[in-house]
Amino acid sequence: MAGAVSALFLLDIKGRVLVWRDYRGDVSAKQAERFFTKLIEKDGDAQSQDPVVYDNGVSYLFIQHSNVYLMTASRQNCNAASLLFFLHRVVDVFKHYFEELEEESLRDNFVVVYELLDEMMDFGYPQYTEANILSEFIKTDAYRMEVTQRPPMAVTNAVSWRSEGIQYKKNEVFLDVVEHVNILVNSNGQIIRSDVVGALKMRTYLSGMPECKLGLNDRILLEAQGRSTKGKAIDLDDIKFHQCVRLARFENDRTISFIPPDGSFDLMTYRLNTQVKPLIWVEAQVERHSRSRVEILVKARSQFKERRLMFKILFTNGKMIELYSTATNVEIELPVSSDASNPDVRTSMGSASYVPEDEALIWKIRSFPGGKEYMLRAEFTLPSITAEEATPERKAPIRVKFEIPYFTVSGIQVRYLKIIEKSGYHALPWVRYITMAGEYELRLI
Repeated sequence: MAGAVSALFLLDIKGRVLVWRDYRGDVSAKQAERFFTKLIEKDGDAQSQDPVVYDNGVSYLFIQHSNVYLMTASRQNCNAASLLFFLHRVVDVFKHYFEELEEESLRDNFVVVYELLDEMMDFGYPQYTEANILSEFIKTDAYRMEVTQRPPMAVTNAVSWRSEGIQYKKNEVFLDVVEHVNILVNSNGQIIRSDVVGALKMRTYLSGMPECKLGLNDRILLEAQGRSTKGKAIDLDDIKFHQCVRLARFENDRTISFIPPDGSFDLMTYRLNTQVKPLIWVEAQVERHSRSRVEILVKARSQFKERRLMFKILFTNGKMIELYSTATNVEIELPVSSDASNPDVRTSMGSASYVPEDEALIWKIRSFPGGKEYMLRAEFTLPSITAEEATPERKAPIRVKFEIPYFTVSGIQVRYLKIIEKSGYHALPWVRYITMAGEYELRLI
């Protein structure tokens, strides 16, 4: 077993102790002063520091949130990653109780803070860090734990992320498959970075203790079942699951089974480091005329096919629906010289506006079907007299934002989502797909 924490400190931005909880009696309050002294010696910038400081036999692990330092001190050999994760969970719990974790909120609620620290860590070992569970027997309105209140069942059983006795009149599950496309293109039009970051986001409104099973078009699973994977399966890599997923079962047969938390949570995240063709490509030409005006010609082209998508609603009435892949809420941000003025802009689709405070021209297209190309022409006036020591013109990238519903770059598909509960109620699962622009930059100007 990894070593235990000796004490937990909450410090203000100047290193003064706001709250101190001693768990093992082998570290004094003066250790917090030594920690902050060592921190200042390393340039004093916590943002650029390693989260671990060692001094005179004591290991300090810390994070900073707003104007508060959260720091643990220990004389034993602890699991650093586990404790840093614990500190982040402490932040989440405090934000659940106080809306914002700041020095003022700690001073106003120090009684509740001590109660929470007593429940979240016992004799230096992390315990319960689920805010929904803690809030059932630590009442913020009274600023004290009710004597007659018994701990919920989730504290004493294996499902710490879900309470028993949850009831809904209408049992539903919403699953959103959301993918963010990250692309960086250099000035020569070459893609120097591309990847896809995806998440399976769930909202569950289910009664009792339901057992959920999720099936994806995972190549390993389909091949193990002897099914054809031609053009239908994907290779899932770099996967991270919510703690509710039974990892041993996934390792054995690639089955995703779990008892879901109540409400919203990320069931799974994944990353695909693969060459991605830019879904929306932007070309820009800048032409200067005798230093008095500049003309910009921009072409935006959607490089995904306007596919006719047929979805069978297996989860409701079994009907087929017809959809088309179309980018929506497209926003193209074009950098403009800081001394440009008198914009004259014409577009073949959408609308454009000049935002001088951001030194950018924003082109918005509400609906951008696949396989289409639109153009923008803009003309700006430049000052006739320039400074002798003019600063070099910045070369900011073209930034693109968009959303494509009913579409995923990776090709991931939900094959089934089953909900089983001992009471036998009928639950309605709903699945949506959407692709969005992440860090999408074209350095072409």
